[in-house]
Amino acid sequence: MLLHDLQRAFGEAVRSKVAGADAADRAVQIWGKPGPRWFTPNDPVWRVHEDASMFPGGIAALLMQTLHPLAMAGVAGHSGYRSDPWGRLKRTSDYIAITTYATIPDAEALIGRVRARHDQVRGKDYRGRPYRASDPSLLSWVHAAEVQAFLWAYQAYGRAPLSSTQADLYVEQAGLPAAKLGVPDPPCSVAELTALIESMRPQLEVSPEAIDTVDFLLRTPPVTGAARPGYQLLANGAVAVLPDWVREMLNIPLAGVAVPIASRLGRFGTAAVRWGLAGVENRRSTPPAA
Repeated sequence: MLLHDLQRAFGEAVRSKVAGADAADRAVQIWGKPGPRWFTPNDPVWRVHEDASMFPGGIAALLMQTLHPLAMAGVAGHSGYRSDPWGRLKRTSDYIAITTYATIPDAEALIGRVRARHDQVRGKDYRGRPYRASDPSLLSWVHAAEVQAFLWAYQAYGRAPLSSTQADLYVEQAGLPAAKLGVPDPPCSVAELTALIESMRPQLEVSPEAIDTVDFLLRTPPVTGAARPGYQLLANGAVAVLPDWVREMLNIPLAGVAVPIASRLGRFGTAAVRWGLAGVENRRSTPPAA
């Protein structure tokens, strides 16, 4: 009983940080509401997004996304990630959960609100170049970096890695809500995703905001006490799944034997999160009939 209580307490602490104090009530709204859904528990997108590998995957996605100076300028200027990091994490978690698991009307309503917000976000980057969050090119980069990082992390730390066919289907399924958000022609396979990222590499550079964000994510994260070592395990796992060229651009020293060591740390951290969340009631596996 003591071990079970510890598992549940740990799981609830993790869930409340990511999804907010009302996570249990939100779960009822998202997974318990009857209605048609885009995806089912058998779909790769459902499997990837409910797995604990999303924790290192999310950190890896943020690190990737910092490399586009215009996208990074928008995040630095409008997201409030430093003043309210957990609030931003909750909003991101809500978006992924609702567009993956909720009813289609609820998912489309949220996408509409995010699109309206994007229309209001604009400014200039550190070189004076204008940006707007609704720019299809910026949306494509944010989407591609996110999906690629989630897939890398799941294949490295997930409960059961996807086959090549399933991985292609994951990329295709993740593109459905992305297209509705404004991403033009989202990639429908791993090969298309890789090609899109490669095509955008000439636009990437390390801005002062990117350096600040990397420092925030890897060296001065908003966690203290007993949570700090656990976060560092996940951060190590995030860095390990990034390709060499990303780590080199962001000046994250990790090479040779350090990569598999960081990968093992990430695997351990992910397993710990998975164990904790298993102690929390999970409604995801049995959505109501449409």
